Amino acid sequence: MRADDLDHKELLELDPEGGVIRFAGQRALLLDAVAMGLLRKYLVENFGLSAARTVLTQFGFAHGWRMADAMQSDFKWSSDEDWRRAGTRIHAMEGLFRVEPGNKDPLSKEGVMLVACYEAEQHLLHFGRADAPMCWTVCGLTSGYLSRTVGKEIYVLEDRCMGKGDAACRLLGRTREEWSDERAEELRFFKPNHLKQSLDVSLHRVTQTLKAAERKLRERRRALVRVGRNIEEPLGIVAKSPPMRHLADLARRLAKVDSTVLITGESGSGKERIARLVHEESTRAAGPFIAVNCGAITETLLESELFGHAHGAFTGATQDRPGLFEAANSGTLLLDEVGEVSPGMQVKLLRTLQEREIRRVGENKSRPVDVRVLAATNRELAHGVAGGSFRQDLYYRLKVVELHVPPLRERRDDVLPLARVLLADAALRMKRKISGLAPAAADQLLRYHWPGNVRELENVMERAVALARGSRIELEDLPEEIRQAFPTPVASKGKVRRLDEIERDYILAALELNGGNQTHTAAQLHIGAATLYRKLKSYGLVGAKHAPHKRTH
Repeated sequence: MRADDLDHKELLELDPEGGVIRFAGQRALLLDAVAMGLLRKYLVENFGLSAARTVLTQFGFAHGWRMADAMQSDFKWSSDEDWRRAGTRIHAMEGLFRVEPGNKDPLSKEGVMLVACYEAEQHLLHFGRADAPMCWTVCGLTSGYLSRTVGKEIYVLEDRCMGKGDAACRLLGRTREEWSDERAEELRFFKPNHLKQSLDVSLHRVTQTLKAAERKLRERRRALVRVGRNIEEPLGIVAKSPPMRHLADLARRLAKVDSTVLITGESGSGKERIARLVHEESTRAAGPFIAVNCGAITETLLESELFGHAHGAFTGATQDRPGLFEAANSGTLLLDEVGEVSPGMQVKLLRTLQEREIRRVGENKSRPVDVRVLAATNRELAHGVAGGSFRQDLYYRLKVVELHVPPLRERRDDVLPLARVLLADAALRMKRKISGLAPAAADQLLRYHWPGNVRELENVMERAVALARGSRIELEDLPEEIRQAFPTPVASKGKVRRLDEIERDYILAALELNGGNQTHTAAQLHIGAATLYRKLKSYGLVGAKHAPHKRTH
């Protein structure tokens, strides 16, 4: 028999009752091409590119070798060359690819040109356009078939691939000596021990990451228990106050819908924490979360940072580099300080959000991306739209839903729980045994206005841990501006306090700040000493140098 005489009708045997399919005399399975593509995607995402390529290459090699054995035992060939040439034809009949008419075989100088290769199609479907040839299984099975029929090791590699934008895939088969050092890096994927090495590296990396995460969680849990046993962190954030509880609930509901979210709020109020909450509660939680500060990068560098660049696109671009949109594929990208983006970059961002694809700097081809975009800003973007500095179409594209993070001064119920969590983190980093806050220090934290929001509170806790002499944070460990703070009158828990209660608290706080000195206190309050005396008398505190008091909440 000659290779050209093969007929798929004669090769295929169906036994519907017995549930058996035979192809070329061997039991075969019908596997959905997309399912095979999903397997490839799973291998790449969970074990890395190197391990995935090794598995698929060696699986293909074994399949090709097995098919060559079957073709030898079940058919009488006119020559060994027909047996060898039958390989490409039989793989085409299996639905793996289509061969261009009049093509040579892989061992020829011209190689063999494949079109409609299933593996290239699946890579494009699940990953987008690649930078290198991607038909690993096809190269493996062609290598296995040729190695069995030729009687020596043949390695088939691609120099063109539909997966990277070429019109067809070209396979070239050579011995290791013939390849020399030209493609030595790719030949290692055929080595049996390379699979173990690749998997060992991947598993070691995963194991170390998990161990580090578990260790960090254990340490954090111990620290939190030590510093504050009643601290609750619903959904991963401190939310004791009604505004934050409402915001956390809204963020959790929005996380289930894959839409763009604009997060607004003052600097340091916790916008990135809310963005992480949206990511962690979404279906993309297993993917990456990447945040980029758009205001800290110049326009030229920001384009390269977000979209990537091609080799030679500009001075210093020595190699192709994917951008953050590609790095965040299947995950979430936070564009922090999006209000600082230049008009030119706003146009490119708008196109990316609309088309769901990016174009690297220096390239003329687009790449699909599957990324959820969150944006954060401390600016009023509506004012920027009115003033012409921010595009209206981009504004509405980003603001599908808005989450506003209230400043810390508007959620005072969160101040102490946050302070204790941040204290625990700082103590853990600095390896200091700090048990908590002294009552006077805790009281003073509640009096402060916190213009720098949570970020300022975090810095204060870190400073206090560094300066603390004992096992807890005392009043003198806090910065001067916090020690000097007077209580801010607020209506809390749905109640409006009486004016005389607020006056009493404020006078006693001023008296405490001055060490009980009534003359200095009266001068600071711009009232007479006699007036202060009468008020203290009405409080039952006349004669006390430093009148202790219990604050009314």
